[in-house]
Amino acid sequence: MSSLPHTLFFFIVALVILIAVHEYGHFWVARQLGVKVLRFSLGFGKIIWRYQKSPGDTEFTLSALPLGGYVKMVDERETEVAPEDLPVAFNRQPVSHRAAIVLAGPVFNFFLAILIYWLAFMWGETGTRPVLGAIKTGTLAEQAGLKEGDEIQTVGGGKTPTWALAISQIMDLSLDDEPIAVTVTSSDGVQRELRLVIPEEDTRKPDELFKKLGLTPWEPELEPLVDRVEPGSAAATAGLMAGDRVISADATAIRHWKQWVEYVRHRPEQPIRAIVDRDGVHIDLIITPHAEAAPEGTIGRIGAAVRLPDNLLEAMTVEYRLGVLPALVAATKKTQMISMATLKMAGRMLIGKAGVENLSGPISIAQYAGKSASYGFGSFMQFLAMVSISLGVLNLLPIPMLDGGHLMFYLIEAVKGSPLSDDTQMRFQQIGMFLLLSLMVLGFYLDIGRLFAS
Repeated sequence: MSSLPHTLFFFIVALVILIAVHEYGHFWVARQLGVKVLRFSLGFGKIIWRYQKSPGDTEFTLSALPLGGYVKMVDERETEVAPEDLPVAFNRQPVSHRAAIVLAGPVFNFFLAILIYWLAFMWGETGTRPVLGAIKTGTLAEQAGLKEGDEIQTVGGGKTPTWALAISQIMDLSLDDEPIAVTVTSSDGVQRELRLVIPEEDTRKPDELFKKLGLTPWEPELEPLVDRVEPGSAAATAGLMAGDRVISADATAIRHWKQWVEYVRHRPEQPIRAIVDRDGVHIDLIITPHAEAAPEGTIGRIGAAVRLPDNLLEAMTVEYRLGVLPALVAATKKTQMISMATLKMAGRMLIGKAGVENLSGPISIAQYAGKSASYGFGSFMQFLAMVSISLGVLNLLPIPMLDGGHLMFYLIEAVKGSPLSDDTQMRFQQIGMFLLLSLMVLGFYLDIGRLFAS
């Protein structure tokens, strides 16, 4: 589990990167269209660092509260503008230029996601082949006709050479309200095309949907043979050694490693009388599993690893990477798919077809940042891509105070030939502020509820 300093550090890193990219979009397009930018700020509140090349250039600042940022342009609505700066004032620009500057922030967030996924696809990954384990009765996988030993080849027409790609593709397509086309190859080499039907009510809670899918990776039935023991673990304390074969636990015969693991997991801090075979000699051991926290509750763990058959890892491992252009196409498609899924989920929450518990507040996002960073640089960057997409979609919603709200005002101005009055815009801005504050309070409320629940 990530420590609090670790979590806060990577949360701030994520915020700074996402805000910088978003605001740089506004800044870059504004400069390209000839609008004068007075300040580019990361954060709010007290300025702790500033840089300005010369008095007439943009001032770059870093402020104490890294929860946002802004690009301040020359604008007659905010302050008095010198006559020589009127041609480069934001409010004097045509509607198309103003809309382009506002739109650039969310667009740059999408560009960041595409860049991350592009690099990830080119870098590649070492994954596990998407071979299915036992299919439980009553699951969506069973209803679709999937069977143990099937290897998923494609989902929705896209190739899925690894387990992670197959699952993420299914989850991304689950909001389309259409059967998901899945191509599999059975253990005897027969290829089948199936349809995975996900009822709309099952998409309300993605975490529960995964359980209802009933998709688990294939696990070989391994012999209960110990390969290594962690120093200082419960197994080491009890005298378990590499090469030991577990014969029984509390007089229950142990036939395979998974049975032994499940037996240990269900007995945290409970002594287990194990009999092991060591070089043909049966030895009695008393092993007391350490208690560890897990998503399903407290479990037992002894710190021993199984010996794998030769070539098993090689047979189940696959290297997956794409060339420059295919990776760019795949990255663009993935960004588009996640964007649409995010928009659909927001729409469903709005009309009550999805629970608001799917909303993540700042605390949850910070936790995800810390966890993803603990898994490695690649996981953190993919987390960053996901949040960048969410930020882009959120900012395009037609809510005053957001970029989408400004775009809505510009569309009205383009249609009617004149902008809305300042009073009307102010009233809409107040409504937008209320909605955003309500959303923030709801996010905090849900986050705190999750903390107490866990």
